[in-house]
Amino acid sequence: MKKLLVTGGAGFIGSEFVRQGAEKSYRIAVVDKLSYAGDLKRLKEFKKEITFYRKNITDKDSLEHIFKTEKPDIVVHFAAESHVDRSIADPSPFLDTNIKGTQVLLDISKHYGIERFINISTDEIYGELTGKGQFYETTPLNPNSPYSVSKAAADMLGRAYHRTYGIPVITIRPSNNYGPWQYPEKLIPVVILKALSNKKVPVYGKGQNIREWLFVSDCVDAVFGISEKGKIGEIYNVGSGEEKRNIDVVKTVLKLLGKPEDLIEFTKDRLGHDFRYSLNSNKICKQIGWKSKIHFHEGIEKTVKWYVDNMKWTKSKKTGLG
Repeated sequence: MKKLLVTGGAGFIGSEFVRQGAEKSYRIAVVDKLSYAGDLKRLKEFKKEITFYRKNITDKDSLEHIFKTEKPDIVVHFAAESHVDRSIADPSPFLDTNIKGTQVLLDISKHYGIERFINISTDEIYGELTGKGQFYETTPLNPNSPYSVSKAAADMLGRAYHRTYGIPVITIRPSNNYGPWQYPEKLIPVVILKALSNKKVPVYGKGQNIREWLFVSDCVDAVFGISEKGKIGEIYNVGSGEEKRNIDVVKTVLKLLGKPEDLIEFTKDRLGHDFRYSLNSNKICKQIGWKSKIHFHEGIEKTVKWYVDNMKWTKSKKTGLG
């Protein structure tokens, strides 16, 4: 079985990947600096099946040692600063982790015979759609926040290192993930936490911004499929095809919790707020045979139930964002 080196493996999506990988009997080494959003509790069921390194991906000497020790076949790079609001408040950590950290990993990978380097990007690098249409893998990049700019740079670095140095990079651009274990600074867990405490639920603008929602286990299933069957040098959009206005997501969560809609409080819109994202995922369907399995109505019910059952963990997290 292949040896995987997973960066950001104690984060939201990364930990789901590690859990699924352990169940598939992959040999896994996890690198995570355990910032505010990282948590080893996400991996507690599989701590005997993985090797964990608490290291920053910008620390080249430590990463060199890990590569030399673990000799990974595949690098799956999830590690990133990921919250747009935090990037607006202070872009510096995003440029450091997302760009420099990716460059360090790519530089080291040149020397260790990596079979595949899976670079996890985001749909946000495309910018926004104001009307109809979709983003294709060939759509020009037009990022609008410090976060999406940093991810676009990491995305382009991976492709440049493939073209220039022959590193076997594959780029994955997923849509908005949601599900259990997401840090409570993103929309859905914030709504759940606020509503269960009977506090006002903040919604940017009038809640008309549209996102494509992908259940986290479906996203990880796609990453495994691409890791095993994807073509080196290619880009793959990974989306569910299910677009929802933010206000409709909020109302759905409140309904599931039995809470009134008058908890909703519209707030000043986010700076530079992208209106709509929508991915065309035909390529992964045709080449990999993947499509999402969990529809939003099922995924949101599972998500709400998980947070209700795990409020102790959720309340223990301090977002620092009000």
